[in-house]
Amino acid sequence: MESIAHKIENRIKGFGRGKIFFADDFLDFGSSDAIRQTLLRLTKSGVIIRVAQGIYCYPEIDETLGLGVIYPTDIQIAEALAERSHSKIVPTGDYALNVLGLSTQVPLNSVFLTNGKSRRISVSGNRSITFKNTAPRNLAFTNRLAMLVNSALKSIKNVNVTTKQTDHIYHLLRQEKKEDVLVDLKLMPVWIRKIVQNAYE
Repeated sequence: MESIAHKIENRIKGFGRGKIFFADDFLDFGSSDAIRQTLLRLTKSGVIIRVAQGIYCYPEIDETLGLGVIYPTDIQIAEALAERSHSKIVPTGDYALNVLGLSTQVPLNSVFLTNGKSRRISVSGNRSITFKNTAPRNLAFTNRLAMLVNSALKSIKNVNVTTKQTDHIYHLLRQEKKEDVLVDLKLMPVWIRKIVQNAYE
């Protein structure tokens, strides 16, 4: 009969590289203690990595450049948590700026708006991911770029937006279908709407 440890390891490998998973994904195999011991052994042997308490990853390996283990990004971790709790998320502030290329600074604390509960997750590497409950309107975007542009500009604030930043945003928006972006126009403050509309003039 296959051991609990082998069942857990086989399921993890069946996930495929890059998959983020949770300790309680294996409750059908046995006790919490047996699961914890198996995950600890697999972490120590380098098969998986521990992302946060109760959260793990079967990591991708960069063999081309020899960089080794590729750790999941904050957005990948946040999306895995959101999927697990059946909630929506929207990146805010410094994280949205970084994703759009408006800032090279990688935030130590990535903040996401959510329709789920507010909480903070400590992630390996002295980082953290914070989820803040928000109104449904802030999560109603259908276009990811429109959502990121809105979040980034809100973070910068109207009086601080530079010509260089708006030119960069115009460039990004023009690579997206106009109708896909403008469908979310009503969700943006008036001053951000004007910037988005100007990109297509």
